[in-house]
Amino acid sequence: MGEIKFIALYARVSTTEADDKQHPEVQLDRLRDYARNHSYTVFAEYVDWASGADPNRPQLEEMMKGVKMRHFDAIILVRLDRITRSLINLLSLLQVLEENDVKLVCLDQPIDTSTPSGRLLIQILAALAEFERELIRDRVRDGLRKATKDGVKLGRHLTPLDLGKVTEMRLQGKTYRQISCELNIPEATIRRRVKNKGGLSLNTNGGQNP
Repeated sequence: MGEIKFIALYARVSTTEADDKQHPEVQLDRLRDYARNHSYTVFAEYVDWASGADPNRPQLEEMMKGVKMRHFDAIILVRLDRITRSLINLLSLLQVLEENDVKLVCLDQPIDTSTPSGRLLIQILAALAEFERELIRDRVRDGLRKATKDGVKLGRHLTPLDLGKVTEMRLQGKTYRQISCELNIPEATIRRRVKNKGGLSLNTNGGQNP
């Protein structure tokens, strides 16, 4: 693992948390202190005002572009839930960081992927993410069986599992057209479902058509 010199600071506050205690400057002050104490150079600060479950976060998107361009060696945040609350999405993000040799450090949790224990955590998270996928698959199957039993006419829709895959693939920089081909789901269906969920603007592929 490479030496950490340049870092990115990431803070997120939900609009429902927007008070003096939850203001992003509170997070950023701690992150800046951490950078100074470790003699790191802050390349950029990224702040989103959005729910942790909302994939449409412009600053997260910009930061992931910086990851792929290797502008910094590590991302520093206060807590893991500031960047995502989905285990599946977290694993996808960690994989992108690992591919680009960018570490993730959380101040309030023992998470530092520059250490052996941090890398072990990724493996544990991968196993837990697969377990979460299986639970989602089971719930989807149960729902489909019940719908069929109740006489509901079923078309091709994006399941929660499908939407999770779309999120992962967008974080990896894939276009909607590429996702459509890989998942064998019409591109229009994917775009309509994403739009209904409030958007998924994660075009981290450096300008390819979305």
